Amino acid sequence: MGILTGEEGDPVALENSAARGRVILVCEHASRLLPKALGTLGLTEEALASHIAWDPGALAVSRLMARSLDATLVFQRFSRLVYDCNRPPESPAAMPEKSEVFEVPGNAGLDQAARDARTEALYLPFRKGLGRLVENRIAEGRPPVIVTMHSFTPVYFGKPRAVEIGILHDADTRLADAMLAAAGEKSLYDTRRNEPYGPEDGVTHTLKEHGLANGLPNVMIEVRNDLIKDEAGQGVVADYLTGLLLESLPKVQ
Repeated sequence: MGILTGEEGDPVALENSAARGRVILVCEHASRLLPKALGTLGLTEEALASHIAWDPGALAVSRLMARSLDATLVFQRFSRLVYDCNRPPESPAAMPEKSEVFEVPGNAGLDQAARDARTEALYLPFRKGLGRLVENRIAEGRPPVIVTMHSFTPVYFGKPRAVEIGILHDADTRLADAMLAAAGEKSLYDTRRNEPYGPEDGVTHTLKEHGLANGLPNVMIEVRNDLIKDEAGQGVVADYLTGLLLESLPKVQ
């Protein structure tokens, strides 16, 4: 039996597929939904509602930005606890046995067959779907810009985080440099480079797979989730990030 039933639908969601803007927005941690076959993974409702299961607010902000930028949005419809699509299959973090303070019983001691089943059900369709979209845009003569969207907690292992928005990059710094320069002219949010995570934390997999591998400008955006817990905050952050991108895109080719 597969991980997903036919009634649960495709794991990959694509919105505004006919967009004419340069940006492809990617939200790997959009949802806390679990496949029915896996139950609750042994977790409480409190744990499944928390940041370990998804990135709260990230999808809402991404949708607002997609409209403003006329961008296509690609997101994963199932929780990162089942498979974190910003990690390669060989990474322990792809199917974590522990996430922050929570043990994940349903991920403990997975054998290779179980790991392969999750990879085939969630990661490969996501990777292939995004890859096809990028290839099609390049073939059409309009190579895209890859922007991945995430959120993070205000407190991590008891330590408050002052950073409000992180602009993350791997080896290609073009878009991040331009966005940070634009952010430096504004004072709305504490915006920093490669915080609260950086490439050394293994968080740039999607950027490397679809951005660097194709020579495309790319960036990962992290937003502190207390800033986007409601529609008002989501709208303000989306406007801020859209402004940074619109100012920066003409500077990168």
